[in-house]
Amino acid sequence: MRSQAKTVDEYIAHLPAERAPVIQAIRAVISKNLPKGFREEMNYGMIGYVVPHKVYPPGYHASPDLPLPLPFMHLASQKTHIAVYHMGLHGRLLEWFKKEWKQHSIKTSNRTGQRNSIISRPKKS
Repeated sequence: MRSQAKTVDEYIAHLPAERAPVIQAIRAVISKNLPKGFREEMNYGMIGYVVPHKVYPPGYHASPDLPLPLPFMHLASQKTHIAVYHMGLHGRLLEWFKKEWKQHSIKTSNRTGQRNSIISRPKKS
């Protein structure tokens, strides 16, 4: 579900009551560990963590009509799940992430790939 929210706070305010705390918890961990110079913004209708043009001038698109920053990670509340779309996990880091992810989601099975991870039913803390 692509959100029309203009800010991250507006996005969270429009989430279903059971989804907001989960998104906020994941957001807090990402924000705490976000590399220096990266920023949080609404991007592609979801919460995006990007490398701004001042850090990486070429950005994501070569077209000047689409001056988007380089995407790093996105967080979204989809129709049936919560998704984390990550752009840089592979090798040992991906294996660690899959193992860690299972500790936080009841249903993970084969839904953790190289570019996205899905929480179908978050564990209650």
